Amino acid sequence: MKKVAVFGNTGGGKSTLSKKLSEITELPLYVLDKIKYQDGGKEVQYEKYRKVHGQILESEEWIIDGYGCLETLWQRLKVADTLIYLDLPLTTHFLLVSKRLIKGLFKNPEGWPKDSPIIKSSLNSYSILIACHKRLTPKYRKYVEQSRDTKDVYHLKSIKSIAQFLARIETDYF
Repeated sequence: MKKVAVFGNTGGGKSTLSKKLSEITELPLYVLDKIKYQDGGKEVQYEKYRKVHGQILESEEWIIDGYGCLETLWQRLKVADTLIYLDLPLTTHFLLVSKRLIKGLFKNPEGWPKDSPIIKSSLNSYSILIACHKRLTPKYRKYVEQSRDTKDVYHLKSIKSIAQFLARIETDYF
């Protein structure tokens, strides 16, 4: 486990898992939302984002949390030696987005740039949930199945399986 891509639909716990995984493994963590967006939620220039993303992919070790954009997503999944796909039921994603919205009114969500527009971004997450579920989820599932022979693949389908995964990794590292 040297190059780890953590991905899945919005609100699935990618940032929380990635942070804990980084703490356990001591691999450097790169949060794409913090690379792609400035404080306050304004998007950085696309070329700047792509350049930084490419530099991360060329490094020896990393955990990359998030989506970024379609182009860099598939580049990252190809280069990663470990795939962690959070594929929770759609209703769970909805509940977690709602929880993040409510908590975000009091504290910036994990992995979000400082002063992000919490309400606007959270409301946008609801439409992303549906679009991702229809368009990307089937492609993600196919990709992880095809990658099992060449990569370490963790296809986590519940909150419980996420907790079990982290406990197993913690045991392996200590």
